Amino acid sequence: MKRLIFICLTLLSAILFTYAFQNKAQTSIIGRVNPVGGANVAWAVSGRDSTTSNIVNGAFSFEARPGIYKVVIDAVKPYKDAVLENISVKDGQTVDVGEIILQR
Repeated sequence: MKRLIFICLTLLSAILFTYAFQNKAQTSIIGRVNPVGGANVAWAVSGRDSTTSNIVNGAFSFEARPGIYKVVIDAVKPYKDAVLENISVKDGQTVDVGEIILQR
């Protein structure tokens, strides 16, 4: 009986260990800003949650939970801020919002 319990616990531990270290697909939002020096920071907002990303060489990326997001590009003068609404992100999906061309 003790041996059966030991075997069951060992199998359960192996299953839990395997599940805990599975590579799960990352859920994220990515994009680019043009001109490259036109903005330094991007925001992703969903409900009461928000996250920021520094814009490096014109590119930004956010790790995100599944949901509907608004992406805000905080432009530097003489450019105007840009806003993208209703960005839908699903679990394990990377959403590329493409190139955002900033207006003067």
